[in-house]
Amino acid sequence: MTFARTCEEWLHNLDKRPALGVTLSVLWIFVICGIGFFWHLGTIGLIDETEPLFAEASRQMLVTGDWITPFFNGETRFDKPALVYWCQAVAYATIGVNEWAVRLPSAIAAMGLIGLAFYTLYWHLTAADRLENVYRPQRRWIIPALATAMMALSPQMIVWGRTGVSDMLLTGCITCTLLCFFLGYSSPHQSPNIFPCRWYTACYVCVAGGILTKGPIGFVLPGLVVGVFLLYIGKFWQVVREMRLFVGLLIILGLSVPWYILVFLQNGQKYIDSFFGYHNFERFTDVVNGHSAPWYFYFLVVLLGFAPYSVYLPVAIAKQKFWQRQYWLTQERCQQLGLFACIWFVVVFGFFTIAVTKLPSYVLPLMPAAAILVALLWGNFPPESTTSSVSFRVSAWVNVSLVTAIAIALFYVTQIIGEDPAAPDFRFLLQQSGLTVIGGVIWLVCALLLALMILRRFWLPLMGVNLLAFTAFLLFVLTPALFLMDSQRQLPLRQISQTIVQVQKPGEEIVMVGFKKPTVVFYSQRPVTYFKSNQAGEEYVQKQKLQSAKSQSLLLIAQPKKFPKMGLQPSDYQILADKGAYQLVRLPLQS
Repeated sequence: MTFARTCEEWLHNLDKRPALGVTLSVLWIFVICGIGFFWHLGTIGLIDETEPLFAEASRQMLVTGDWITPFFNGETRFDKPALVYWCQAVAYATIGVNEWAVRLPSAIAAMGLIGLAFYTLYWHLTAADRLENVYRPQRRWIIPALATAMMALSPQMIVWGRTGVSDMLLTGCITCTLLCFFLGYSSPHQSPNIFPCRWYTACYVCVAGGILTKGPIGFVLPGLVVGVFLLYIGKFWQVVREMRLFVGLLIILGLSVPWYILVFLQNGQKYIDSFFGYHNFERFTDVVNGHSAPWYFYFLVVLLGFAPYSVYLPVAIAKQKFWQRQYWLTQERCQQLGLFACIWFVVVFGFFTIAVTKLPSYVLPLMPAAAILVALLWGNFPPESTTSSVSFRVSAWVNVSLVTAIAIALFYVTQIIGEDPAAPDFRFLLQQSGLTVIGGVIWLVCALLLALMILRRFWLPLMGVNLLAFTAFLLFVLTPALFLMDSQRQLPLRQISQTIVQVQKPGEEIVMVGFKKPTVVFYSQRPVTYFKSNQAGEEYVQKQKLQSAKSQSLLLIAQPKKFPKMGLQPSDYQILADKGAYQLVRLPLQS
């Protein structure tokens, strides 16, 4: 009780010193984002196969000076618009062509959305206290800190915040769009001119960023969330007029459309068919690249991607009582953040559940909403009304069960995971390292502490124990395991790339058979010809031998067991590098 009173007095003093409050808030965001996204960000090499596709396309922009059309391996890459490539290319120009630069835009986007989420929650709680004529500095500081910690220290956010692809940049744009909308909506004022207020203007700029990151989804997804929210509260046309939507559309179009026009002028119908047809419309209506999954797929993604906090989501959503429309209609706008976050979560979840193509990263934009909802569950400080409910106690025991299951899985993970042809020794080395045992102990201790607190009815520290366990697991288990995986799976490819740079002769072609590893293109900075099957590779080699090739030999990358399947004997080639699961050989084309 003394500790709680001391914390309350400290927060009370903090609330009276705004400069100190801002400084500590910024420091908090830097600490959690530093742990979650920036710590060892560039230590691990690029991971095949998507990350090096973005990295090399961005490098090509910087090298060629063509900032309109992305290229990879000599071919146009229309998967994504240009914003992520521009960001990575600018990072290259600033800190050099390296892994840090590739991933820096994702990490900054994650930190940006987390910072705005902290501000939005603090503003919401302050306004709610003012309306209710109460003074609760504890809520105003602890709830934003809790929500942002869950955002920064959750598996899904960490994975994509540390990966040099467009998903976190899109999530940053969508999250900032929605938070800026809510801030503008919650503090309405009649603008004396035709221009929207600053928050709505920022909302439109973020929409344009989303469109330049992944296309129409940057407009459609936040538009659906805002539209459903406004229709539910019956203020659609009123808020549309407040937003100066026509001017907003001009801002969006003025910022996003010029690149689309320029890339169309350079590439014509080929760009339209590839980007809008294949990578947008077909992904929603049909299975693309074999990325299909059952209807319950995203339930599992949210459960594991937002673990261990995800177990509180059902009760957090239920707490908002979104079905009580009349109640929400009587609330002031600044008090509707819980409803807005609930609709945000449900709309994004439902949209991608309906989509035929399914990938775990698609529901990344709902993770900030999930964190806000769970943090608001702790909104009454101390939350007697929440903890007295049976549903909360059930969620707490499910929390214990989940972390116990994670602990047990870690103790046996080396027996569960299958053999990886690209890293045949990884499973043995992981077992020898003892990392899985350390991870199992961390989560087992977490489960025991949670159970003890539930039995003693110490409800408030539950989330803190989860966060500390996750942080310890990230620092002492997951990161060393990633180093180990990198040394087995990706380091051999980087070493082969270095060898290629040293030994390649003028005009000598690089051929990769049996797999596609774009990291070789990025690290060697040379084009590579890929063949998925051994037969296709063999046919190509024979064709090159029969024709008058530009070079007397070619460089061939494959697994050693693949060479006999291509009709090649050890006497037919010269081994230049033997790294991990791969060999680099020089194959003469002329006898």
